[in-house]
Amino acid sequence: MIALFALLASSNASAQEPVDIGVVQQSDVRVVQRLLYPKDGRTEMGLHVGWMPFDALLTTPNLAFSFTKHTSEEFGLGAWGQAGYGIANGRLHELQSPSFGVTAEAYRYLASVGAGVEWSPIYAKMTTNGKRIWHYDVFAIARGGASLGSSIIPGGGIAVAPMAELGVGTRVFTSQNAAVRVGLTDAVLLEHRKLTDSTYLTQHVNVTIGIAALSPAKSKGK
Repeated sequence: MIALFALLASSNASAQEPVDIGVVQQSDVRVVQRLLYPKDGRTEMGLHVGWMPFDALLTTPNLAFSFTKHTSEEFGLGAWGQAGYGIANGRLHELQSPSFGVTAEAYRYLASVGAGVEWSPIYAKMTTNGKRIWHYDVFAIARGGASLGSSIIPGGGIAVAPMAELGVGTRVFTSQNAAVRVGLTDAVLLEHRKLTDSTYLTQHVNVTIGIAALSPAKSKGK
């Protein structure tokens, strides 16, 4: 009797027609993931060391401070202050040597300030040796500001230049309130030089690494 009931139930189930749910559009497919290290509504302060290695005549170590207010997980508003000092590299020493005796018109970087926006379209995680999982994001920045430089020639004067800067970087989270930041920026300056009374477009490409402290994250109940 039990076997007969099971057979009838199986026959009824197999006789049911499949349910047509239609075509699933690409826009309907979403990956939902709870962010372990959210940024929305938090402030971030960072301290960074940098190096401008690509100038033809000068190499420039620098130190920077950053402040970012994250208005969402993707966007933030920030400010940046930086100071450094251009040091003559081997090529400049060679030009200034008795063999050549050339006085180069070069302006060393001294400081800059800027403000702009940050866009973080990527949040991801990776693993090292299958043991440690790292959470990180990838961001792009766009800033405007001003830069200060001085001539390497005595009496050559100071140059204050408007500046536009673009960059990319990554933020690797080490805890809920701390991260390591690595970045690459390219600043274009419109620099007027007193020594020759001329205006130049110059570039400062800067590589930075630093640490950042984030304010406490929003509580889940708010």
